[in-house]
Amino acid sequence: MSTALRVGLFGGSFDPPHVGHLQLARTALAHLALDELRWVPAGQPWQRQHRLADSEHRAAMVRAAIAGEPRFLLDERELRRSGPSYTLDTVRELQAERPEAELYLLIGEDQYQRLPTWHAWRQLVGRVTLAVAGRGAVRPPPPALEAVPHRVERLPMPPVDVSATAIRAHLAAGGPAQGLVPAMVPPEVARYIDRHHLYTDRTDPDPA
Repeated sequence: MSTALRVGLFGGSFDPPHVGHLQLARTALAHLALDELRWVPAGQPWQRQHRLADSEHRAAMVRAAIAGEPRFLLDERELRRSGPSYTLDTVRELQAERPEAELYLLIGEDQYQRLPTWHAWRQLVGRVTLAVAGRGAVRPPPPALEAVPHRVERLPMPPVDVSATAIRAHLAAGGPAQGLVPAMVPPEVARYIDRHHLYTDRTDPDPA
């Protein structure tokens, strides 16, 4: 039986973190028997166009959301890194720090389908096991990805009717974050948003 440390990586803008993120993270903990799951807020996501909340706010919201689970860890390395955030750089750093660890990269089905557009994706899939959360029927990988050997674990994730886009739109229209609890936003995150008046001065079309 393998005794390697099992580490999950959960990257994203977390702008803001919501109950869908928490459900996916908890599913991964249980299904993959992870020893720890690192939440990795992106610094400058190279494929994302909308203006993100300041990095210190996004880190603080993640910290608030994950406070009740000791196996959840906030990893701020991408927020400190200059230039675009590439997942491969984070994976390389972690493997240098924790060579004994098995790394599981949490992604959604839509990200799995777009993986061949990622920076140095062939190197990435050779270093991690992809933990893919599907919504609905399982889809085969795109041809470019199917041609490259890679490891996949499917996460049994039921559909979650929540998106950061809808949350930001509600807040930009003047709605209180407390009005999104508990269906969309954890109460600790809602309190932080209201206290710091986040997302009240913008709208954006970018789904997250």
